[in-house]
Amino acid sequence: MNTLTGRRVIVTGAAGTFGRLLCDRFTAAGARVVGLDLRDGDVNGVPVLGCDLTDSSASAAGVGRAVDQLGGLDLLINNAGVGGPAPAEYAPGEAARRQLEVNLIAAWNTTAAAMPALETARGRVIFVSSRMAVLPLPLAAAYGVSKRALAAYADALRLEAGTHIGVTVVYPSMVESPIHDATVQAGLSLQGVSRYEPAAGVVDAIVKAATSPKPLRDVATTSRGRFEMAIARHFPRVAGAMVRRTIAARIAAGDLNNAPLAAGMIRRHTAK
Repeated sequence: MNTLTGRRVIVTGAAGTFGRLLCDRFTAAGARVVGLDLRDGDVNGVPVLGCDLTDSSASAAGVGRAVDQLGGLDLLINNAGVGGPAPAEYAPGEAARRQLEVNLIAAWNTTAAAMPALETARGRVIFVSSRMAVLPLPLAAAYGVSKRALAAYADALRLEAGTHIGVTVVYPSMVESPIHDATVQAGLSLQGVSRYEPAAGVVDAIVKAATSPKPLRDVATTSRGRFEMAIARHFPRVAGAMVRRTIAARIAAGDLNNAPLAAGMIRRHTAK
C-alpha cells in the first residue's frame, strides 16, 4: 500500500468537504475512486453512488455496486459524518440520534459490507473520527459519543480482522465546513474552544495512513493534536481541567448567553 497508483478506493461522504478533497487527492495520485453519499452525483469526475449508509440493506447494495465498478477494493475510507449540539444533560433528540446513526452505524454497515472484498485484497479501512473522541467538549455529547464509539468499533475490528486488514483511526480537530452550521445556529460556536486546522492537513494524514508500509493504529492530524490526545489519554483530569477553564472563561464573557441549550451549564457555573 506504499503507493496509490491503481488502488481501488471507496470514499463515504464523498460530496462533503473532506470527501471532495479525498476524491481529488486519491484520483490525482493514480487511484481509482468511487464515492458513496446520499444522492447520485459526480465529484470532479469521480462517480458518487447514492445510498443511505445508515440502512444496512442500502449500504450493502451501495458497497456492492462500488466494488463491482472498481473490480475489487483495496481501501475504504469511512468519512461520512454529521455534527450538531446535544447537551449530555438532556435526553437525546432526533438530531442526537442522527449523529449516532451517521457517525457510527453507517461506518459499521459500510465496513461490514466491504469486509469480503477488503480481506481478499488484504486492504485497509480508515475511520475519520475526531479529537473529541478522546478530548470531549460540553454541549456536543452526541458527536463526542459517536466518535469515541467509532474508535472503539475500530479497535474491535482490528482484533477480529487485523491479521488480514489494516485498521486506522484518524483524529482531526476542527475544520471549516458546514458540519458546524447547526452548532453555530444554536449559539454554541466552538470558536475559542477548539483551534481550526486546514482541511488539507487532514487529507494528508489520511493519505499517510493509506500509504504507510504497515497499517497505523491512531493518527493525529497536527502536532498539537498529538499533544492533546496524549494529555487526554494519560492525564484525563488535566485535560478536563483545561476544558473547564476555557468554558468558564466563555461563560464569564457572556459568549453563551444566547444559547438556550447552555442555560443549565451557565446556571451551575454562576450559582452562588
